[in-house]
Amino acid sequence: MEDDVYIVGVGMIRFGKYPEKSIKQMTAEVIDVLLKDCPVEKKDIQAAWFSNSFWGIVTGQHSIRGQVALTPLGIQGIPVMNVENACAGATSALHGAYLGIKAGQYDIALAIGVEKMYNPENKQAMFEMFMSNADVEFIRAVIEAFQADERKKAEEAAARGEVKAEGGGGGRSPFMDIYAMAARMHMEKYGTTQRQLAVIAAKNHYHASLNPLAQYQVNMTVEEVLSDRLVAYPLTRAMCAPMGDGASAAILCSGRALKRMTGARPVKILASVLTSGSLPEGGEMDLIGKRLSAEAYEKAGVGPEDIHVAEVHDATAFGELLQTEELGFCGEGEGGPFAESGATKLGGKLPINTSGGLECRGHPIGASGIAQIHELVTQLRWEAGKRQVEGARIALSENGGGFIGTGEAAMCIHILERVDR
Repeated sequence: MEDDVYIVGVGMIRFGKYPEKSIKQMTAEVIDVLLKDCPVEKKDIQAAWFSNSFWGIVTGQHSIRGQVALTPLGIQGIPVMNVENACAGATSALHGAYLGIKAGQYDIALAIGVEKMYNPENKQAMFEMFMSNADVEFIRAVIEAFQADERKKAEEAAARGEVKAEGGGGGRSPFMDIYAMAARMHMEKYGTTQRQLAVIAAKNHYHASLNPLAQYQVNMTVEEVLSDRLVAYPLTRAMCAPMGDGASAAILCSGRALKRMTGARPVKILASVLTSGSLPEGGEMDLIGKRLSAEAYEKAGVGPEDIHVAEVHDATAFGELLQTEELGFCGEGEGGPFAESGATKLGGKLPINTSGGLECRGHPIGASGIAQIHELVTQLRWEAGKRQVEGARIALSENGGGFIGTGEAAMCIHILERVDR
């Protein structure tokens, strides 16, 4: 037990659009929530990992972000590691804290992600945020081709009566073009349908309607998802993660420290793995989730069949579909039928994104990953209320970040286990 690492506290603020709030304010809010969740005080924290991607773009705070945000709260005089890993930043911070404790350097560590993305006064900055999450030279070169192909597919779909041809166009994240292209490739190869993507999005809207911390809490039917504004065929707005701000945090501790705690509700980390993407020869997509989950399952001593609840990186509904395949929850090319079967909905074989996922819980880049952990810890403590997965004991989070080519630039997977005390 002494060599094991546990999560003993989690906290997050509701994700949303907060033009009036600063990074410092959101940091203070989430630390307050976090410390109320566990028997740890600020003075007990021996090291901190702080995730943020865009503070520099927004205000010019390019360096020492963690120190600037945490020192006014009295979390100071300790190692502070600043983490930037695009959308995988927060779980990369969690991974760093895990390694610090696993190595015996610390007994109690903080992992925190805070992001401010919504900036109605500077839409150019918002666009630059997304562009910076990829190889900028590459993304500028290919985005025009993506959009031309999108327009062609949308016109073909309109001729078949599937979806309106109007909509989409400029002003959106370029990542929607990449996701849309990958979705179209999957549709052509496996027969995946736009309706199956809508089933996934509608399921996540239902889950989010049960989550008081979700950015969007409105239930939507499959038909409502399909009829929403087209972003990039086959993706409608309801299938895509929104713009927003937010903060999430976790306290990790060693087995030694846990023995000294009274009233802790720990969750054990069975596996914490991180990798980067690659550029396979021939232009194929790097199936990073497939290779990283194999490593995570081996470290945890479990398989995909042992997972009771999962949070996966669904910046779009297609992201969830692809990860259900890569993580081994269903066969290759079977993600659409798997979702249609009801397996991934509350009450199904393997509920996925019970928080509402990135599509509905929200996706403030540097905070999203620990928000996944917040949901899974809540599930494993059996404290999720109306969205509780009955008897959940083992959970998995998959958090991807950025793009190298057409695959993720970074990915972090965690496997967690309920602890009965």
